[in-house]
Amino acid sequence: MSESELKAMPDDEQPVVAEPSHDAEDRLTPEFVTAVLDRVDAGDSEGARALVDPLHHADIADLFELVPSDQRRALAAAITDLLDGDVLAEMNDYVREDLIEALEPHEVAEIAGELDTDDAVALIEDMEEADQRAVLRALDPDDRAAIEEALSYPEESAGRLMQRDLIAVPEHWTVGDVLDYMRSNEDLTNDFWEIYVVDASHHPIGCCALSWILRTPRAVSIGDVMKREQTLIPVDMDQEEVALKFQKYALISAAVVDQSGRLVGMITVDDIVHIIQEEAGEDILKLSGAGDGDINEPVLESYKGRVRWLIANLATALVASTIIGLFEGTIAQMVALAALMPIVAGVGGNAGTQTMAVTVRALATNQLTQSNTWRSIRREIKIALLNGSTVALVIGLGVWAVFHNPQLGMVIAAAMMTNILIAGLSGVVVPLTLERAGADPAVASSVFVTMMTDSMGFLVFLGLATAAGLAG
Repeated sequence: MSESELKAMPDDEQPVVAEPSHDAEDRLTPEFVTAVLDRVDAGDSEGARALVDPLHHADIADLFELVPSDQRRALAAAITDLLDGDVLAEMNDYVREDLIEALEPHEVAEIAGELDTDDAVALIEDMEEADQRAVLRALDPDDRAAIEEALSYPEESAGRLMQRDLIAVPEHWTVGDVLDYMRSNEDLTNDFWEIYVVDASHHPIGCCALSWILRTPRAVSIGDVMKREQTLIPVDMDQEEVALKFQKYALISAAVVDQSGRLVGMITVDDIVHIIQEEAGEDILKLSGAGDGDINEPVLESYKGRVRWLIANLATALVASTIIGLFEGTIAQMVALAALMPIVAGVGGNAGTQTMAVTVRALATNQLTQSNTWRSIRREIKIALLNGSTVALVIGLGVWAVFHNPQLGMVIAAAMMTNILIAGLSGVVVPLTLERAGADPAVASSVFVTMMTDSMGFLVFLGLATAAGLAG
C-alpha cells in the first residue's frame, strides 16, 4: 500500500504500527504510550488493544500509571478485556482506586473472583464501605466468606496478606495418595511450592517441598518425607515482621495459623518481595516527613502529609531561634559568630541524621534489640568522638587561618566536637526511646534530632564564645 493510500484512509482504519514498547532499561517508551493514547483518542479501541495485548500484565499496570489521570478511564474502556485481576493486582494503589471507582460493583466482583484472596482483599479493602458491601454481595458465597474473613483482620497483618488456597493433607497419606489427589482435583491452587501436613484438628504438623514429593517413591508415607520443623505465622502478625521472618529463615512460603493454631492460609515469597520494598521505602519517607511519597498520590493528600511535619519543624526551629536571641549581644559585638553558627548546627545535623538512619534501620530489621542496646550506644559514641575530632581539627585550623584568631578557632573546634557527640547520642537515643514508648521511630525521630543538634549547637558555640570573652 502506497503512502498516499495510507493517508487517504480514515483514522479508525489506519493499520497499527508497532512502536518499540520497551527501552534498554525495560521501561515503556514515551512513543509507545503516545501511540496507544492516539488510538484511544481516535476511538480505535481495536488498535489500542492490538498494541497493548502483547504486554505482560505488570507492563499494562505500568501503562496506566504513565498515562495522565484524566485519560486512564478512557484507556480502561478501550482495553476492558485486558484489564483483568492480574493487571489490577500489579497496579499502583492510587491508580487502581481511581479505576475501581469507574467500574460497577459486579465488574469489580468479577475481577476479584479471579484473584487469590490476598490480591482480592487489596482490591476491595480501600473502597468506600457502601461500595465494598455491594461488591461483596456480588461475589460467590465462598469467595465472599473468604474475603470477609480476611477483611476482619487488622490492616497490614498476615491475615490480610495470606491466601487461603493451599494444599493440606493428613500425615497417614502416602506420596502416591498426595500425587493422585493433586492430579484429580481441578479446584486446587496452581501456585504453590509446599504441601502442608495437618492433624485431625487441622493443625499444621509439618510441610513438604514439591521437589521431595516428586523424587520419593509412591509407597512412602508423607509423614516420613515431611519436615516437622517449620515457621508458623500468626494471623495477626504485622506484615513487616512477616517479611523479616521470610528474610531471616530464607522461606519460600509459610503457613498462617489462627489463635487456636489451626491452619488458615499461606503466604508466599512473591507477596513478601512487595512488602519488603514497601516497608523500606515507607521508612525512608517517614524519616523525611514526605507522607506516602507516591507520585500518583492526590495533591491534597500529599499536602496534608507533609505540612504537619513542616509545622513541627517550625516549632523546633523556634527553640533554636530563642537560644540565638539569648546571645544577641555577643553576636552583635563579633559578626564572625553569625557566619560560623550555621556550620556548627549544619554539620551536627548531618551527623545526627547519619546515626538516626542507621538506628531506625537496625530497629526495623530487628538488628537492634534490648540485648545489644548499650553496645550500640557505645559504638555510636566512639564513632562520634572520631568524627568530631577530625571535623573539629579541620574547622578549627580553617577558622584560625581565615580570621587570624586562634581563640575563635579553638572555640568553634570545641563546639563542633561537642555538637557531633550530642548528635551521635541523640541519633541513637531518640529512636530507641520512641520505640520503647510504642511510637514509630521513623516518623518522629527527625524532628527531635534536628531540634537537639540545632539548639545545642547554637547554645554550645555561643556559650563558649561568651565564656571565652570573644565579644569583649
